[in-house]
Amino acid sequence: MELFKKVKIINFMEYSKWGLAASTLLVIACLGLILFKGFNLGVDFAGGSVAQVRFTQKAPIAKIRQAFAEAQFSGVQVSAFGSDKEVVIKIPVGKVHKDLSTEITHILKPLGKFEIRKLDSVGPKVGDELKQKGVLSLVLAILAMMLYVGVRYEWRFALASVVALLHDSLITATSVIVFNIDLNLEVIAAILTLIGYSINDTIIIFDRIREGMLTKRTNDLNFVINEAVSSTLTRTLFTSLTVFFVLLVLYVFGSKILVGFSLPMLIGTIVGTYSSIFIAPRVAILLGFDLERYHENELKKAKKKQEKERLRRQYEHGRV
Repeated sequence: MELFKKVKIINFMEYSKWGLAASTLLVIACLGLILFKGFNLGVDFAGGSVAQVRFTQKAPIAKIRQAFAEAQFSGVQVSAFGSDKEVVIKIPVGKVHKDLSTEITHILKPLGKFEIRKLDSVGPKVGDELKQKGVLSLVLAILAMMLYVGVRYEWRFALASVVALLHDSLITATSVIVFNIDLNLEVIAAILTLIGYSINDTIIIFDRIREGMLTKRTNDLNFVINEAVSSTLTRTLFTSLTVFFVLLVLYVFGSKILVGFSLPMLIGTIVGTYSSIFIAPRVAILLGFDLERYHENELKKAKKKQEKERLRRQYEHGRV
């Protein structure tokens, strides 16, 4: 299905100058947020306990904080969760006990009727192991993508796709700081999913660019890229919008537990689509890709292949 019956060549390369400048500023802002504010580690990585409690009436958040303080629980964080009747209580790692559910029940009993709907506890050692494995999984995924595109494309285009991938991952990861989301396994899963989605989006466009470079005997790389991006625009928009609306439904109608996955993926889908169109091709040009030299190298490869084929035929007929 085509969104546009007749493909109009849009000058994406002209717009990509502004896109690259905006992305540079955004990346600097993201690095600043990470350095000066940092991630708020969830219980998966920091250790500790998280209790999800639902009251039959409006949850008295201030009184809950006071009750835990009086019970000698220091550093406890209490926040609303989804509705005014439900709260999340985050207890630091030093207060992880086997009978924590009983202690919470005892502390909250004077404040009204309630139900402990969920209670997760992670020790400091397990949290540290999960953190290391989460970081390792991200590094291995990016290295695997680097190896794949390095074999598939000319090195400048391969490096450009990796730069776009790092750009998408960084912005998506930093979004959890902006929206005050705990960095946990759900966020790591969202970033890993985004890595696969983003590199696939870039590869679709790069494949069409490569086809254009091989079939269109022109040395105007900007024209080849504009034509390739324009011809894949329908596919890119339909794919991105399909993913976007599914994630939007998860974010709006799903429980708050899904926010750690759905919101970063929503942002990552937008950023990944944008970088595949405006960032990755522009970076390949900035790295010095020369289309005329590419044509010369491809011609030499074709001649070598023809020569090998000629020698093979001569060998088969006993002439060599």
